Amino acid sequence: MENDHYISVTKLTRYIKQLMETDDVLQDVWLRGEISNFKRHSRGHLYLTIKDKNARIRAVMFAGNARRLNFEPEDGMKVLIQGSVAVYEPYGEYQIYIRDMEQDGLGRLYLAFEALKKKLQEKGMFDPSLKKPIPAIPYEVGIVTSTTGAAIRDLFTTIKRRFPAARITVFPVLVQGAAAAPSIAAAIEQANQFTQLDVLIVGRGGGSIEDLWAFNEEIVAEAIFSSKIPVISAVGHETDFTIADFVADKRAPTPTAAGEFAVPNRADLDLRIKNLQTRLTQALLGQVRTLNVRLQRIRQSYAFRYPRQLILQKEQEYDRVINLLNNAVQNQMLRKRERLIMLRRLLGQSNPQQLIRQAEYTLAERRQQLMHTFKIYLRDRKNHFAHMTAQLNSVSPLSIMGRGYGLAFNEADHLIKSVHDTAPGEKLCLQLHDGKIDCQVWGIEEENIHE
Repeated sequence: MENDHYISVTKLTRYIKQLMETDDVLQDVWLRGEISNFKRHSRGHLYLTIKDKNARIRAVMFAGNARRLNFEPEDGMKVLIQGSVAVYEPYGEYQIYIRDMEQDGLGRLYLAFEALKKKLQEKGMFDPSLKKPIPAIPYEVGIVTSTTGAAIRDLFTTIKRRFPAARITVFPVLVQGAAAAPSIAAAIEQANQFTQLDVLIVGRGGGSIEDLWAFNEEIVAEAIFSSKIPVISAVGHETDFTIADFVADKRAPTPTAAGEFAVPNRADLDLRIKNLQTRLTQALLGQVRTLNVRLQRIRQSYAFRYPRQLILQKEQEYDRVINLLNNAVQNQMLRKRERLIMLRRLLGQSNPQQLIRQAEYTLAERRQQLMHTFKIYLRDRKNHFAHMTAQLNSVSPLSIMGRGYGLAFNEADHLIKSVHDTAPGEKLCLQLHDGKIDCQVWGIEEENIHE
């Protein structure tokens, strides 16, 4: 063999690294996954693995980018990352270099944001056909922002540098806190009273989602939508999006960009035609170069040069997938069979005939208990009745009369209680315990019972 055909590992690794670094797709990757093997280096760099259920990739986030995170990464956390893929030469491993990372989840503010976004979208407030055009050369520019933040300085600097002839009117507002949203809405309404304004910039500098929340309030969205003056939204950094951005006639990624959108560059007005021509030529040449590179890449690709090997590889992959599918079907059938056995067992335990027999047995037992309880109750009532009868008989007048006492009644059937209640010769009826005696008073003898 000729040694000229062999290259070093370093050279091969470097060649693969160059291929990755010249691939537009690999240099701007947006990835969703779960963090594992997370480590924070003493210098502030973050080392981790991003994985899903089928694959994983090593990842690095250098300290400069990591300092911009507003949360602490940890194992098991779902994240959204943006970065580029390259090869780490010492180990010959490919990994992703993270530029930006955020949590992948539905927080309280995110849910509120999405709910209001859906509500306003259904109202048609995001309709592109309702967007007012930004004047090409505005001479009167209104700015709704805080006078103490960096946004107002960026806007003044940008507008005056690009178009010194523009006049600027500032409407000071609160841009953070509970009173910020009403303050912003009132300023927009006030600005609309200045009919000479050509464009209105509404915004503030960057911050957390809580800091920017005033621009996610419905009162601000309504004010922007109702504005007769074209509105440019300039809230936060390039990656920040608010409800105001969707409602505004134009969204600027930063306050500086809003100033650039609002007014033209004086020099650009003179060179615009030449620049457009140059840009068109460069774009066409660039497109031709890009297509040539893609064509060469396709010609040198593995699939183009070795189609048979690629087909065989796909056949092998197909067999693997078929095996996985068969195993999954068998496992599913096994689980279904076990569930069927369990359901049959439960059905046997819930047999209606068995339930009826159990209910009949319970009914008979309850009936026996009821009869026993009723007999005891009846016996107690009888004993109680006999006792009460004995007590009643002991105080009955008939019982007293049986001991030799009687009751006398006159002919009007009035009870004679005193000798004064009758007179000699009056007929009386004497009631004894075993009958009555008709008699007549022959005489009356009064006794003094108080003596």
